[in-house]
Amino acid sequence: MADTIKLAVAILLLGTAIGLFYYFNEQSTLLRVLGLLTAVGISLAILAKTTRGQAALSFAGETRTEFRKVVWPSRQETIRTTLIVLLMVMVMASILWLFDTLLMWIVRLLTG
Repeated sequence: MADTIKLAVAILLLGTAIGLFYYFNEQSTLLRVLGLLTAVGISLAILAKTTRGQAALSFAGETRTEFRKVVWPSRQETIRTTLIVLLMVMVMASILWLFDTLLMWIVRLLTG
């Protein structure tokens, strides 16, 4: 029940901040953006105190850890792989073109 109340408060705060952002459109854009960012930060802090928010933060932390484990290819490996893919695309396109030409020739031969 407490999580539902926290969620409702966070959503209400965020909705109010967005509404006020557009309501005070004659004010300085910098002030409106700062106010909106402050409201977003407070809403996220409230959401982080819920069960789902804690699960989302945990997931984000695990994602960051896994992302750091990724071994990215070097520039040379990327270029080589790209060239191989382009070469294979051209080879397959040529094969399909030849097959299509052969089939067209056979259909013309049979249909006169």
